[in-house]
Amino acid sequence: MFTHIVFFKLKSKEQAQGARNILLSMEGKIPQLKGLEVGVDILHTERSYDLVLITRFDTLGDMKSYAVHEYHVNEVLKYLKPMLESSKVVDYES
Repeated sequence: MFTHIVFFKLKSKEQAQGARNILLSMEGKIPQLKGLEVGVDILHTERSYDLVLITRFDTLGDMKSYAVHEYHVNEVLKYLKPMLESSKVVDYES
């Protein structure tokens, strides 16, 4: 199992639910995506990011295919990137 986690810092916290909905829209549209979880931060501490995406794949190769999948590029990244101040990732196999 390969897990890809992305932490997002948004330009405006008011965008969190919209960004969450964009990410959740991938459910069932990208065959390589085996698991999807999106969380909005509720504590808003100095260390907090605003949003987290946790995705799971069978293999690293599947994650790489997801990264360039038409839906991910044209329906997710296209609308999400303008909302972002920054992002950080953690990728691991288990």
